[in-house]
Amino acid sequence: MGSLKQSSLSTGPADSPSGCRPGFDLSFAGMFSRPLQAFAALMTLLVICFGKPLFDWARYAAGSDLFSYVLLVPFVSLYLVWPKRAGLRWTRAADRTWGVVALCAGLAIMLGYWCAPHFGLVPGPSDRVTWTIFGFYISFIGVCLLCFASEILRDLAFPIGFLVFIVPFPYWFTDWITSFLQHASAVAAHLFFALSGMPVFKQDLVFQLPGMRLEVAPECSGIHSTLVLFITSVLAAQFFLRSTWSRAALALAVIPLGILRNGIRIWTIGELCVHIGPEMINSPIHRRGGPLFFVAALIPLFLLLYYLRKLESKKDGVQAVKA
Repeated sequence: MGSLKQSSLSTGPADSPSGCRPGFDLSFAGMFSRPLQAFAALMTLLVICFGKPLFDWARYAAGSDLFSYVLLVPFVSLYLVWPKRAGLRWTRAADRTWGVVALCAGLAIMLGYWCAPHFGLVPGPSDRVTWTIFGFYISFIGVCLLCFASEILRDLAFPIGFLVFIVPFPYWFTDWITSFLQHASAVAAHLFFALSGMPVFKQDLVFQLPGMRLEVAPECSGIHSTLVLFITSVLAAQFFLRSTWSRAALALAVIPLGILRNGIRIWTIGELCVHIGPEMINSPIHRRGGPLFFVAALIPLFLLLYYLRKLESKKDGVQAVKA
């Protein structure tokens, strides 16, 4: 009995200094030797820390006409990662300094904004959602930097970067974009009225047409469809274009395209009101015509995409001949 007891005691320490089974390192450093497990653990803690802001974000987006798209962004990012999963070598980060910095910065943003009322700063509901979710996004980047090697981060750069669209714009920036699109769309509509020969007097955002007065309200700025069109162009550029300048050109083309689309919509409504009757201001083309004009705007966007893709193919062909 004595010899059996001695043998049992001698085999435990030889297997593992910590008394655990071989291959199971429960230390903090051991966790980071397995990047996916470390990422899952840290993301669980991060979601718990940001539980209230994330709930407020989901409720705010669900009730917003402008930012309802943010709820789809995480699923799109996951869809972008999924095809890459088999080819990724899940190696751990060699240097975690920037990960710690980003994680601390994200948590500081959240804590700072929650503490703001104690210093006399009372943010509105939309701004509170903006800054707390921005803090969550920065913290998420910190977790990625902590867990994954630079090679993995380069492969996943676009899905991680695309996730920034979960952050709703702050109120002041939304207001600025709305005002810009209002005035730019009014200028475009005035041009279309002039080209069509319609007698019109424009004063800022107000058009005096024969027999009626038409005003470009904030709701007529087209900001929601322009944002969705911009996100669509970013995704299309990533899937179908290779060069940075081509991708930037496609994304930036959304701005004039959105202005022209909205100008055509205002001009169309004005023409209908003058030639058919003022009651056309309440017609479906005004109240629910946004999706129709959005689809129409996709046509020139995809034509530009086709042209840029052909341009890249032609450039590759010339380089192949020179080689």
